Amino acid sequence: MSLDVSTITPDKVFDGGDLDCGSGLILLIREHMMQTPVDGILEMRSREPTVADDLPPWCRMAGHEYLGKVDGDGYTRYFVRRGNGQKAEEEALAKDKEEARKYEWRLRARSTGHLKSTIYARNFSFEMGQAASFEEKDANPSALEYLFGALAGSLTTAFASDCARENIEVDDIELTLTGTLNNVLAHMGLEDGDPSIERVECKCFVSTFDDEEKVRSVWQQTVARSPIVATLQKSVDLQLKLAIV
Repeated sequence: MSLDVSTITPDKVFDGGDLDCGSGLILLIREHMMQTPVDGILEMRSREPTVADDLPPWCRMAGHEYLGKVDGDGYTRYFVRRGNGQKAEEEALAKDKEEARKYEWRLRARSTGHLKSTIYARNFSFEMGQAASFEEKDANPSALEYLFGALAGSLTTAFASDCARENIEVDDIELTLTGTLNNVLAHMGLEDGDPSIERVECKCFVSTFDDEEKVRSVWQQTVARSPIVATLQKSVDLQLKLAIV
């Protein structure tokens, strides 16, 4: 007789959000599995469809029992019974954390035309224009626009994912950004000075009927976990605002 997983009362529950098994989800599963008693059941909630194929074989390799899955409200509930290899699990978790700490992101850039370079990263490539541009239209975004876009896009993507993880229903998320340099003329070689970024102001608009305090708490969590925010805050006047509409 097969087990009806919808009737399971898990010992531990956590939400994996939109992560796939190659983007840190396994590390989180190991972390929460260590908080689950041996022979206890961990429920992991996910909105990433590839987890359905990747989780069962990982459980077999890690010595845990994959019990099955059931659809939830906008996510899938996966159930795993913890095996008894605690020492091996602790060692695997420690190894995963150490590898995560040492991970290096790599890319290469090549000049491929007038005021243009091509950036190669993993299986992607994209073209970038000059460092900064005042033109109304260009063939490619400038380096500053890519930098500002990376900040804005990382926040909107992460915020949407974090809201989903907290079961906050969001209709739309949009962020506007303005940025200035300390002395753009120094960048252009017209005078001496500081060409660095002076100020960046972001305003994120989120459309939701959920509890405002909860939404703002998730926003603060998103901001606190952002590598780009944490880096820019060390040297730039970075203003981040949230408007709930």
